[in-house]
This record gives sequence, structure tokens and C-alpha cells, in this order.
Amino acid sequence: MSSSTKPTMRIPSYDDVLIAHERIKPYIHETPVLTSRFLNDLTGAELFFKCENLQKAAAFKVRGACNAVFGLSDKEAKLGVATHSSGNHALSLSYAAGQRGIPVTVVMPKTAPQAKKDAVIGYGGSIVECEPSTSSREAVFAEVVAKSGADFVHPYNDPRVIAGQATCSKELLGQVENLDAVVAPIGGGGMISGTCLTLSTLAPNIKIYAAEPLNADDAARSFKAGYIIADDAPNTVADGLKVPLKDLTWHFVSNFVSDIFTATEAEIVAAMKLTWLRMKIVIEPSSAVALAVILKNPDVFKGQRIGIIFTGGNVDLDKLPWMNKLN
Repeated sequence: MSSSTKPTMRIPSYDDVLIAHERIKPYIHETPVLTSRFLNDLTGAELFFKCENLQKAAAFKVRGACNAVFGLSDKEAKLGVATHSSGNHALSLSYAAGQRGIPVTVVMPKTAPQAKKDAVIGYGGSIVECEPSTSSREAVFAEVVAKSGADFVHPYNDPRVIAGQATCSKELLGQVENLDAVVAPIGGGGMISGTCLTLSTLAPNIKIYAAEPLNADDAARSFKAGYIIADDAPNTVADGLKVPLKDLTWHFVSNFVSDIFTATEAEIVAAMKLTWLRMKIVIEPSSAVALAVILKNPDVFKGQRIGIIFTGGNVDLDKLPWMNKLN
């Protein structure tokens, strides 16, 4: 599959990834890779879980946020940074800005998990709420930036962010040898784009698969159609995967992703609960989508060595998804 549109901004290179990794190392963890014999037996594959749920701020997005924040000049940084996000990018940018001592404002949906809102505030961020739709968050955000003049750090459609996210798969390749494929969740496509950037450069033989909620399957439909299809306000328990692809992330998805698989709400929650139960680690629903699609499509992955990126672990412990009945 090839891209039908050319990105309007510069496509990051692997040199950008190398620079990003050196820049952000003082502010991130090299997260561990965990395994589970139970899940290997269940899936018939060897699974290697890159645990970004154990990252600073409990989210991979700290990588891209730190790269953007610490790449600013002193003059640019004085005006601060701003973004719109359902949660993990918001709290990650707040963490990064706090480390540099600059102001940060984030536009968040009213429905964003309280745990993520609390984390933004805890890291020193200011929240402006919007309605739970892409159109609302972008409109409210435009007003915020017009008033503050802050540097816009897009949650995913930003070369600095993608280069930062690419450091995750760079680490994974150094931790696990002879992978056959890597599976990661997809919403706007920042993590998948970073994975594509690294693997296409260092290990083009490794297949890249994206995992998406069926209730927010615009990336899967875009992939099949050959152009971006954007849903405005999908409803899924995987709150981090509600946003649509943009031109820069579409470039990577359309050129380097082998396939996009979907999982139902019940399958996502089951995979999340199974991970908590068997691996004894906290992951959020968005992270669980990757395992869910492997459990759903065993024939695709059987007998292979599969890297799985657990993207985050920010959950509201008072509103765990298995507390509600899902269809």
C-alpha cells in the first residue's frame, strides 16, 4: 500500500531518532521487556512485552513530549507549550514541561479519565476542558494558542514527537533479538509511526501490525480504502485511541504497516484483565488492544516471536472497565 497524500511537514529521519534518544535519556526510563509463559502457551507465539506502562508518567508519550520540549530554544521555551489530548500526551507534556520549568496548557475532553486529569495537574499543567470530539478539542485549542503564543506540540502529527516515540522500538530491538513482528495500538498513529521509522531503517524484515478498537476503527478503514477516513467522536473504552490519523502519521501507516486488526470492547477488556491477572502489571485499555488482536487472530502470529508495546498504565481505579457490563 502506498500513501496517497504527501505530508505537509518534514518527515523525520532515523538521524532524528538518534538525536532524540540522546536528548531525552536523562528524563525517561529504558523500560523493561517482560514475558509470560501462560500467554505464550495461550497464543502459541513467543510474546515480548515492551512495558511503557512502567515509563515516566506511565506512558510512552513522555518520549515524544520530552524530545519536543527539550528541543526548544530558550526563547521559544519562555512562552511555554500547549496541546490537546485525551490524557496521556497531556500528562506527558506536563511532565516534560515541568522538568524544564516552563508553563504548559492542555485542552482535554470533559470525559477524560480523572486519573489522567489529576496527573496533568500534579505535574503542574493547566487544563482547559472541551467536548469529547476531535472538532471541539481543535477549536478550543486554537483559542488557547492564540492567547498564549505557546509552542504547539501535537499529540502525534509532529516530527519531533514521532522521532521521540521511535526510541521505544529502538530500545526493543536492543533488548530482544530475532523478532518476526511488532504489534502496537493505533489511534492517531504516533507510536506506530515511530515504530515504522525505526524498523524500516534497522530491521525492515520485521512486520509491523497495528491494533485498534472496532468501535474506533477509522485507521483500519483508512488502510483498506487507501486514504484517511476520520471519525469525529468514536466511543470506546480505549480512550487513548479515539483520535484520527493525520497526514504525517498516514505516511508511515500507509507505507510500512502490514495490516491493522481490530478488537471488540469485550475483547479489549478481557485482554486487559488477563494481563493484570497473569502478569501482575497495570495496563490501561488502550494498551490491551495489542494483546487482544493477537488472542483474536492466533493463526497470524502462531510460532513467531512477537514484540508487543504496552503503551500506558494510567487508569481510574474507581472505574475499572470490568466493573461495567460490556457487549
